[in-house]
Order: sequence, then structure tokens, then C-alpha cells
Amino acid sequence: MSHLTTIVTVVLCITMIVAAFMAIRGQSVAIAILAAGLVSLCASVVFLVVASPDVAMTEAAIGSGLTTFLLFFVLARVRGGEND
Repeated sequence: MSHLTTIVTVVLCITMIVAAFMAIRGQSVAIAILAAGLVSLCASVVFLVVASPDVAMTEAAIGSGLTTFLLFFVLARVRGGEND
């Protein structure tokens, strides 16, 4: 790997670690969901950097996109049910 690839990978991994701590220690559920989505998005970029585009595309679509949307949908349903 070139030096630029190594630097990008290290920055993405540090971002993933920080976002994971935000997901664990977040003050609100919405922040935790966004942080978990960021971890997944960074993972998909790391997969792309290490020349695994099929895994990167799957991680971006399922891990980052669909899971984040589904968690927000469930959060809205749960919060909407509190008024019933």
C-alpha cells in the first residue's frame, strides 16, 4: 500500500473508534444511531480502500443505509407509541 492509502486507512479507523465510543456513550438514541451508521460507513470506505468493492457496496447499502433507516423508523414508532 502507498503512504496515502495507509494514512487514509488510519484516519478512517480512528474515526470508526471515536464514532463507536459516541454510539456507546451517546446522550441520546438518535446520536447513537447516527454514530453507528458512521462506523458502518467508514468500514465500507476501508473495504473500498483495501480493494474489496463488493463487500464495500454491501456494507454501505445494508450496514450504513438500511440499518440506520430501520433504526430511525423503529425509534419514531416507539416514540409515537408513548402518546397512546
